[in-house]
Formats: sequence, C-alpha cells, structure tokens
Amino acid sequence: MKILVCISHVPDTTSKINFTDGDTKFDTNGVQFVINPNDEFGLTRAMWFKEKQGASVDVINVGGPETEPTLRKALAIGADAAIRVNTIATDGFAVAKELSQVITDGAYDLVIAGRESIDYNGGMVPGMIAGLTGANFVNNCIGLEVDGTTATAIREIDGGKETVSTSLPLIIGGQKGLVEESDLRIPNMRGIMMARKKPLTVTDASTSESKTTSVKFEKPAPRGAVKLVAPDNLDELVSLLHNEAKVI
Repeated sequence: MKILVCISHVPDTTSKINFTDGDTKFDTNGVQFVINPNDEFGLTRAMWFKEKQGASVDVINVGGPETEPTLRKALAIGADAAIRVNTIATDGFAVAKELSQVITDGAYDLVIAGRESIDYNGGMVPGMIAGLTGANFVNNCIGLEVDGTTATAIREIDGGKETVSTSLPLIIGGQKGLVEESDLRIPNMRGIMMARKKPLTVTDASTSESKTTSVKFEKPAPRGAVKLVAPDNLDELVSLLHNEAKVI
C-alpha cells in the first residue's frame, strides 16, 4: 500500500503573529513553524500502517524552501521520502491542484490530509483533492483500518460518530482521534540522522492557477479593561450588565 501524507507548515500557536506591507503579508520573522497538528495525527497513523502492514509512506508539502525543515521532521518521525512542490501556497484550490497532480502521477492508494490547518482553518483541501482525483473521501476521520483494498473509517458527525466502509483509493481528512496525543512521536537522534539521507524531491508547480487573493489581515480587537465590582454592590453590577454589557 502506498500512502501519501500531506504536511502543512504552520506557525506554532505560541508564536506572536504580525503583518507587514500594510497588513497584506504575514510576517515570518521570529515565528517558529511546526507540522500542522491534524497532519501529525495522520502521519502517526501512517507509521502504524508502515509497521504493521509494510506500507510505504511519503510526505508532501506545497511551499518554498522554508518548509523543508518541517518535511525533514516528518522524515525523522519515520516517513520514507518527502516531496516539496516548489510554489507559494496561495489558497486551498491551488494547493489541491498541485497535490492532485502528484497523487495521480504517484498512484497512491491512501492519502491522509489534515481536516484543516491551524493557520487559515479553510478545511477545503482534502475534499478538493478527492474531487480532482475521483477518489473516495471521508472527512472528520477519527479512526481508520485498511484490509486489502477495503477501508473502514470512523468519522465524527453532529451528535455522534459514523462508521463507513469504502474502497481504495481513498482520501481522508484526519483529526485528533485518528490517534491520540499520547501516541504522537518525537524524532529521536537515530531518526534525525537517518532523515538526512532520505530523499527530498523538489518538483516544479504544474499550474499557477489561484482563485483568491489576500487583501488584508486584521488581528482581533484587544480585550477591554476589566471592571471590578464590590461583592456587596449589586446595583452597580446590574447597571453594568444592563447598560454596558447589554446581557440583561
């Protein structure tokens, strides 16, 4: 079984976010980047298929050279090879187009993508890949087993869970539950050394087609000052809730 895991290169949630050029571009100075958490759950599940069923596991990212340390981390965790499509990830559609071309050319049986990335939270790429490649698709996936060419997946739905059976090739949008946080792997020294020798192939973009343009970024408004009310001053509390907060 050939598995491809899609890896997003995203800012660590502890990083301070700023914008430049009139708030039209993301400022990467001083920002630490990591593997997108939903992708990391998928990569860990792919490692299980590699160890238990002998699957081969490639990882892929659409982006510039700055994403290669993130791909090398995925290789250190245990992936066999990495692919970087050398173009700026402008929007979900452009990314899906590039990924779909690699998936078709590589004849992958299973593609594991994160349900969404934690930077833009678009949640569009896995479904677009499925539409462009004609593969089966399961989103919000929290469980996956593969037996031959048949896959059994568990996905979250409103108010519960649903178990579905489908066939390969399959695209999934994975999330926490596909594996637990305690199952995530930290690269050890041996894995880091081996990752240096594993292939990282850089391919040119197949298309420059993009459907969106970022006009401006805006941070959430800062929180206002806190007003403290004495515990015995209920009249003032009621007045504030009614006249300022307007919740009563």
